[in-house]
Amino acid sequence: MTRSRAVGIVAPSSAVPDTAVIDRSAQRFAARGWLAQAGESCFARHERFAGTDQLRLAELQAFATDPRLDLVLVARGGFGLTRLIDRLDYAAIAHNGRLLCGYSDFTAFNLAYLARAGGVSLQGPSATELGAAQPDPFTVEQFFAVLDNPRHRLRFSADGPALAVAGRLWGGNLALLCALLGTPYFPRVRGGILFVEDVNEPAYRIERMLLQLAQAGVLDRQRAILLGDFAPVPATPTDYEYTLDAALAHLRTRLTVPILRGLPFGHTPRKATLPVGARATLRVAGTEAELAFDGFGAPAPHRPR
Repeated sequence: MTRSRAVGIVAPSSAVPDTAVIDRSAQRFAARGWLAQAGESCFARHERFAGTDQLRLAELQAFATDPRLDLVLVARGGFGLTRLIDRLDYAAIAHNGRLLCGYSDFTAFNLAYLARAGGVSLQGPSATELGAAQPDPFTVEQFFAVLDNPRHRLRFSADGPALAVAGRLWGGNLALLCALLGTPYFPRVRGGILFVEDVNEPAYRIERMLLQLAQAGVLDRQRAILLGDFAPVPATPTDYEYTLDAALAHLRTRLTVPILRGLPFGHTPRKATLPVGARATLRVAGTEAELAFDGFGAPAPHRPR
């Protein structure tokens, strides 16, 4: 008899404002035949965090190495994981082979896990999205499609040059990438496909962060840059005609790596599920793009630092 798959929900970052989303998320997994359990952190609060650092650290490590679980789902983003990433046992997490999923602040774990253990993890919806009163159908469909079949093809409309490239898919929240740059938790990926997104950042800050990655030599080492959703992009009083479109047009004149917009991913209800660290191929013809990947592919080469 085949056992039911099991998901554990944890909150390693900010506190969950409405814990009803945890129950609804668990119910939606149960409706698909999954067993679900939620950690204490999902219902805890300490300052702005989902419990103390000690609670969140211990629970994330325990869930990520629990052989009874197939998936560890983050309750929400916010802030808090950068407090923990230097105390996680990535070798133990990689050895146990649990799949972990989240986005936003969870980018800190995605990048650290790839950098320290060559581990593949998911950027995708949190329990907050899956437990919404009316979750986005595309988000739910893509999420379970990746879990059910790791060889996945994502098609979307893109704004950028025609190309066909292959490389390691990686990335996440742009601010978190910049925050980890220069630390042991920033992956050294060459020839990769980098995807980025953010929210509530003015256009000049988005350009500044992308320039930081470019000037650090990160962007030109990639085969393509995929831009997800950045909305809302608040205007400032001194922007005048300067917009995100203008910022990206300027960046395209300075970089040799192609930049494409249109990836359905970000701080919006509609988002794809993407495996950070997996091998991927990207093909663009006209306005049509296809990103194909194996979410459970071989680990990335690991060079301890």
